[in-house]
Amino acid sequence: MVRMALVLGSVVLLLVAVLWGYQRQLIYLPDTTTPTSVGAKDIVLETSDGLRLGAWLVPPLGADRGVAVLVAHGNGGNRAGRLPLAQALAGEGLTVLLFDYRGYGGNPGSPSERGLALDVRAAQEYLVEYGVPAARTVYFGESLGAAVVTELAVERPPAALVLRSPFTDLAAVGRHHYPFLPVTLLLRDKFPLVDHLTAVKAPTAVVYGSADSIVPPEQSRTVAEAAPTLKEAVEIPGADHNDAVLVHGPQVVATVARLVEQL
Repeated sequence: MVRMALVLGSVVLLLVAVLWGYQRQLIYLPDTTTPTSVGAKDIVLETSDGLRLGAWLVPPLGADRGVAVLVAHGNGGNRAGRLPLAQALAGEGLTVLLFDYRGYGGNPGSPSERGLALDVRAAQEYLVEYGVPAARTVYFGESLGAAVVTELAVERPPAALVLRSPFTDLAAVGRHHYPFLPVTLLLRDKFPLVDHLTAVKAPTAVVYGSADSIVPPEQSRTVAEAAPTLKEAVEIPGADHNDAVLVHGPQVVATVARLVEQL
């Protein structure tokens, strides 16, 4: 019995050590290929720690509303998968900036919570140089990106904030999927979205799917309840995390457009 306990304990310690060392490979799932732009302007963002990141600027179609949407994508893929969203928003007269984090889309570096915070700041600074201040920019964050833009919104308040499939914090998602592990103790990257959101006064909308298998819908509802200036919470019935209707569907685009109309 003692030997069995020692063996079991050793296995658990080994598993914990592996998860500690490789957790970022489980959190960040980048498509590292460099995407080819279609109908977008290739631009380069420069981060404060010296990285050059690929990004796309999608100009508005028709009448320009003088508002930009800064899109921070989730933990998987790269900006190419968000181009349909950008094109749909451009159809609403909005300028859209799609960018890839470090380690994504052919970019140098490795992703981390601190690194992504620097990356989104470089994107927002580009829009300022382009002529669109934060006060005329909607921050749009998808899943992990929702935490990224919420943290940015505390320091640089936007015109509005749209959170698609947001979680309360990264540990909460980890506990949902790995209830047998001490996730809170193991995580190096925390992404405490709700903690940051309580300090954000910008008009906020939350969009989520009722059948989300990655971020539990109840977490997105909790995020909506925590928003000091919630304008609306939009639940898309039957939508899972990566379904097209939730990635770039008409309800998502309409939610952004309604916020812009109120500016």
